[in-house]
Amino acid sequence: MTDAPCNSGKLPIEPSFGYYLSKARNVLMERMDRAVEPLGLTASQIGVIMMLNYGYANTPFDLSRKLSYDSGSMTRMLDRLEKKGFIVRSRSAADRRMIELMLTDRGKEAAQQLPAVTTVVLQDQLRGFSADDVATLIGLLSRFIANGTEFGDPASCASGEQGGKEEIRPEDDD
Repeated sequence: MTDAPCNSGKLPIEPSFGYYLSKARNVLMERMDRAVEPLGLTASQIGVIMMLNYGYANTPFDLSRKLSYDSGSMTRMLDRLEKKGFIVRSRSAADRRMIELMLTDRGKEAAQQLPAVTTVVLQDQLRGFSADDVATLIGLLSRFIANGTEFGDPASCASGEQGGKEEIRPEDDD
């Protein structure tokens, strides 16, 4: 593709798209970490709590796939959440080989508070952006993400899964 905005030559680090995308993620994660610390959570753990709360996943495998974590990182995150009293693991009644996850009362309480906490952080981070700016940003990022889903699975690009291989990303440890 010749109309790509990046070329394969040497790119300076700071003005590159990859730098800004990574920096934006890091800034947001740092702010979310500070915001959810009073709840006893980290920014990385928000997704697990919300996925379980809304019923989008209820097994470690489902969470790993939907949140783009390798199984080892997900296991460590679930260990921490269980130790903190946010989740419990149990064997499935339908298939004893399968582990199911449930929020504890503490996890449910955190899940009820998270939307308000994260909204405040996001609104502050988008300070000075118009509604049109936000819509444009979302549209552009959606297109960017769609360009990485060539294998038909939206999680395949984000998780590094290609042809059944899974990338281990140590930065995903919470």
